[in-house]
Formats: sequence, structure tokens, C-alpha cells
Amino acid sequence: MTRKWRAWALAAALAAKLDDPAPGDIPILVRFYPPDRRGDRTNFPNRMKPIFDGIAQALKVNDARFVPRFEFCLPEKPGRVEITL
Repeated sequence: MTRKWRAWALAAALAAKLDDPAPGDIPILVRFYPPDRRGDRTNFPNRMKPIFDGIAQALKVNDARFVPRFEFCLPEKPGRVEITL
């Protein structure tokens, strides 16, 4: 499953044709829209590691440069995650 999400994030980042980041920190906004209220907010950010790895691979940077900010939104079916660089 980890490989699947990393590959998906790599493909999505390449398709988005992201600009080369400037040197230094890379801010990332992650919005979680869970499908229902049963999720545990403390676990959501931990699940992002393979996605961050795929984005970093597409940008050809070390993911240590990412400075994520997380927002937890109201549930929406079917649920989604939005990432803004």
C-alpha cells in the first residue's frame, strides 16, 4: 500500500508540472476531509509519509525540506486530502 501511495503522489506531482522550489524550506498545506467522524486526527498526518516521499521525488528534493501545516475539515463523503505547495 505504501508503494501505491508513493507512486500515485509521484504521478500526480509530475502531472501538476510543479515549479522547481526555491532553496530552503518548502511549505505544504494539507487539508483532511474525512468521510465521517470516526477518524483519529492524530493519525492523519502520520499517513502522509509515502505521499510526501512521492512529491519529493517528483521535485527532486529531500522531503526534510517540507514544512507541513495540517487543517482538519468537516467530514465530506467520500473523503479526500488536498495538498497545496
